Amino acid sequence: MKKEDIIHLEKLMNFLSLHFLKKNHWEDVTKTEWSYIVAEINDLIISDYEDKSINKKPELLGLNYLYEHLIINKLKRFYQNENSVLSKPNLAKLSKIVKVLGYSNYIDFINSNTESFNFNDLRIDMNNVKQNTDLLDRLVGCWYSYNRNLPENPLQAKEDRIWRSATEIYKSEISGEYFVERSGGDHHKYFGKITAYSDYVFIIMNSNTFIRQRHFISRIKDIKEKLKNPEYKLYELHFISTCISFNQEPIALFEIFQKAERKNFIPDSISFPIDSDEIPDSIIKQLEDTEANRIAYK
Repeated sequence: MKKEDIIHLEKLMNFLSLHFLKKNHWEDVTKTEWSYIVAEINDLIISDYEDKSINKKPELLGLNYLYEHLIINKLKRFYQNENSVLSKPNLAKLSKIVKVLGYSNYIDFINSNTESFNFNDLRIDMNNVKQNTDLLDRLVGCWYSYNRNLPENPLQAKEDRIWRSATEIYKSEISGEYFVERSGGDHHKYFGKITAYSDYVFIIMNSNTFIRQRHFISRIKDIKEKLKNPEYKLYELHFISTCISFNQEPIALFEIFQKAERKNFIPDSISFPIDSDEIPDSIIKQLEDTEANRIAYK
């Protein structure tokens, strides 16, 4: 195996550990957890055969395939001795894994994941205020996201909107930070950090293809009182969104996150313009500081 092959394989294992366990690196995953991931992949393979009405019995992965064949015999051996002579893994098996995750084949996966998510590049400075972790914990889960400004086609009325993408908010087991991942077309993904203080929610996001960052701000009135009710659930968030573009000008947008599988609800969050008196000056300064908010890719 060449160094490039190792990099590609490591990318796959990091992807699997993040996708199934929300762990950022393959070294953080135990042998038992790799067996769990294999079992999940095998279930997807079986479901894929059933959906396609394939009568042939599916060829499943061995429970220790990922750990013993790819982690122990490939990645760990290479990092113990970079001069080790390693055979290439079975490309058909690697393609089988990524196919059930939505990719055409292993090469398509590699080409679609040219950059790993670097959450460390995303900085949220709230002037050392205490996080509203009770609110953040309520935000954890799957959401739908759509842009209020986008009708399905130009001939439709402005009230007819489309679901834009799926969004997941989760808490990192390693750092304790709250992360956001959002899907897009052609395996384009957004990733970000989310924090909250008082009744404000603040998200900073980037993507795996764009050299820019997007900021989302929402406010939920009287959230402290609402959180005292253990039965309280949050189903919709309205966000002001500013995107730092290539010419470093903030673009004002309006977006909505709606809890998955929830259609009838009374909105809790409120909408406000970017120049509203209800947005603290410290947040406005962050949004306007386009130099600080850009990632210096070199």
